[in-house]
Amino acid sequence: MFADLGELGRAWERAGYTVQGVRDLLGPVAGGALARDEIVPALRATGGGSPLEALVRLFWLQVPVPAASLGSGRYGADELIAAGLAEASGGEVRALLRVEPLEAVDDPAGGHAGYVVSDLKVLPGSAAAVRPDHVVGAGGASGGLGRLAVHSPVDNALDLGTGCGVQALWLASRARHVTATDVNPRALAMARMSAALSGVEGVEFLEGSLLEPVAGRRFDLIVSNPPFVIAPPEEGTRYVYRESGLPGDEFCRRLVAEAPGLLNEGGHCRFLANWLQVKGVPWEERVGAWVEQSGCDAWVVQRDVQDPAEYAELWLRDSREAGTSRYRERYDAWLDYFERHEVTGIGFGWIVLRRTGADRPVIRVEEIRHAVDQPVGAYADRILDGFRAAREFSTACGKGVADGLPLRTVDGVVQEQIGPPGAEDPERILLRQSDRLRRAAGVGTVEAALAGVCDGTLPLGPLLDAIARLLALDPGQVRAHAEAVLPELIADGFFELVPG
Repeated sequence: MFADLGELGRAWERAGYTVQGVRDLLGPVAGGALARDEIVPALRATGGGSPLEALVRLFWLQVPVPAASLGSGRYGADELIAAGLAEASGGEVRALLRVEPLEAVDDPAGGHAGYVVSDLKVLPGSAAAVRPDHVVGAGGASGGLGRLAVHSPVDNALDLGTGCGVQALWLASRARHVTATDVNPRALAMARMSAALSGVEGVEFLEGSLLEPVAGRRFDLIVSNPPFVIAPPEEGTRYVYRESGLPGDEFCRRLVAEAPGLLNEGGHCRFLANWLQVKGVPWEERVGAWVEQSGCDAWVVQRDVQDPAEYAELWLRDSREAGTSRYRERYDAWLDYFERHEVTGIGFGWIVLRRTGADRPVIRVEEIRHAVDQPVGAYADRILDGFRAAREFSTACGKGVADGLPLRTVDGVVQEQIGPPGAEDPERILLRQSDRLRRAAGVGTVEAALAGVCDGTLPLGPLLDAIARLLALDPGQVRAHAEAVLPELIADGFFELVPG
């Protein structure tokens, strides 16, 4: 069967069954409604009977189509049925699995990357239930992880908890060898179909929990969109794709602590995670303790926080339990669990680890809620380098040699001045990044002047002396001020040390 799926995928691509093709077919109104799980506008937009419209209706909207609309060629209705993707009844064909086109995650033009196979979505109002071993397709979290992953070539990559195989497909474009694991055998079967339809060969699929299937091996890159959902333990592992069965956020803690042991020197881990915010304990301390156990350079970013009620509602909607007879009972169980453990919120974000072998890894745990440049994976290494450079600069300050270092303003930094129109002196000066993390920092006149002249050609000391003369300030005070504020500005990516 799999030998023919590659040809099938290429035939679908020729028919226009790609993300861009579907987007153009539906238009913004129907596409926006579909993102809210409303299919009526999309049904109206796909009623012309073309092969593309039939594929969208069958595999994306999950409605039966006439067998004749799929054509009678080598990959008509009979072939879809033989492949296990659909079944026929009364002259119509009905999808058994969901097959979605996949967009390239690191291509600004949004090129076609293949197809992902998953279980049919349980739509709102449907009488069907989500099965415990349900396999979900590509979603927002999938894309977030794909954009976070390393975007340069690597030798060996591991997709831990592959699900429908979406990360493995993206990794195959930049890794010589890809291994994908999952505890759910149904997920592995669908991931194999995803790879075959996408024409991706050589991916190694292994069944097992956490790191067991790859114990003793080493990788250059490990990515995971793990089963991080924090559910009441009495519910057990209700849905394998999202719940590990371990208490609280223990699964994510273990993953962060143990996965770096499978990295080659210089290797990377990139994860998505949930973590509990517990009364009286700063979340930065809890998650910071996780990454300290890893022995790696680490960057943890909290992108969102939900209160316990919002979190329970989100995941009860995800499993289509809203409106069922057990909804209130299940909702109560989640809130009871959070109250018992004094949970005030649940954080969501990413964890970036880099194994360097350094005696003192650099660690930063922070919250970034605003939009940032994508893909983050294209510059995450530079962010970690900035944290290390800030430490090196602080060490040089302690040794009294910081003024001999060549420093430069990072490309893309711009200056903004805020104050009444026509005023001689601004009330506030901001340095702002026009790309990457798009941070903004309030600075004084010394830092602003330094940002304007700091191009890496002169050591820091002479530049600060010139600024002191220009501003009629004491040179010693200017140097002391710069040594106090520059480490944070270096760590935040406004300045960088010139290599060498």
